Amino acid sequence: MITLTPAAKKAIERFIRGSETPVAGLRLTVSGGGCSGLQYGMRLETEKADDDWSFDIDGVTILVDPITHPMIDSVNIDFIDTLTHTGFRFDNPSASAQCSCGQSFSV
Repeated sequence: MITLTPAAKKAIERFIRGSETPVAGLRLTVSGGGCSGLQYGMRLETEKADDDWSFDIDGVTILVDPITHPMIDSVNIDFIDTLTHTGFRFDNPSASAQCSCGQSFSV
């Protein structure tokens, strides 16, 4: 189960409200890269794909493709806003290693 902190939910809702096009949901992805081998990605989607997993988390629709889903099934997403860092941070208990910034991981 994917979870969002209140700060993450608020930030996502702000990005959705600011979108110039209708939003079907927030897509979570995993791709090769980052300092730990895999990196998280996020983008607003205008359409849901037929094979997407779709989660409603407190009114926010999260879209995940079938390949990404097992890698982020238990991830907790937070939004950090400090003097030195602003952005989303992922805490993935399924990861065998994770970088200190919370943007990349390995399984």
